[in-house]
Amino acid sequence: MKNYTITVNGTAYDVTVEENGAGAAPVAAPKAAPKAAPAAPKAAPAAAGAAGSVKVEAGAAGKIFKIEKNVGDSVKKGDTVIILEAMKMEIPVVAPEDGTVASISVSVGDSVEAGATLATLK
Repeated sequence: MKNYTITVNGTAYDVTVEENGAGAAPVAAPKAAPKAAPAAPKAAPAAAGAAGSVKVEAGAAGKIFKIEKNVGDSVKKGDTVIILEAMKMEIPVVAPEDGTVASISVSVGDSVEAGATLATLK
């Protein structure tokens, strides 16, 4: 058996791996790979946020049902920017503050995760 310390999102875990033969892969390797995969989607919202300083984020995972505003449109706090469909419900994604739509980083039909940046305001 071999002992390893694995750090995931700043939390250290002590892991013991048992080798079952010369050709056997460590058991911990498949568990570590899926946890590393979500780091890539986080880079895309940061790049989309470069167009405007205020992010308009999805409150739940779902599909983009309708885009209510276009780039350049003026919005007030609470105005619907995008409508998200989740669990057969239409959920309005609203502007968090007054501003102008700087970018829209999704299209109708796109699947998004909760917290994903859908648009930015300036």
